[in-house]
Amino acid sequence: MTGALIWLIAGILLIIAELLSGDLFLLMVGVGALFGAGSAALTGNPFIDVAVFAIASVGMLALVRPTLKRRFLSGPDIKTNTDALIGARAVVVSTVDGEGGQVKLAGDVWSARCMTDGEPIAPGTSVTVVEIAGATAVVSAAV
Repeated sequence: MTGALIWLIAGILLIIAELLSGDLFLLMVGVGALFGAGSAALTGNPFIDVAVFAIASVGMLALVRPTLKRRFLSGPDIKTNTDALIGARAVVVSTVDGEGGQVKLAGDVWSARCMTDGEPIAPGTSVTVVEIAGATAVVSAAV
């Protein structure tokens, strides 16, 4: 029973230490130590306990850790900066044509130009941002 307690304490300490590293390595080894604690409680044979610990740790590191890392690192696709403005609605402040103009976009006045060289877009018209080219919003008439 003393062996199981040592494995249990080691496993808990490794899992707590994982909070500092954040790499999921110590967590996997800590879970392996918990398996070793279970083996020690059941068998009491230190050679079997070490084998169970090693197999569980290697299995967790090889199979579980890559899956968890992929899942944690692939968070949601959140658009930021100018990417977040693409597809947004804007209101024309001064006539926008193929050469220039201004729109009110996300509370700010932006330089803008029309995506097509067709008819100019009059002030007060709602437009959609198609692209951000430098500091200029490329817009098209809203549908």
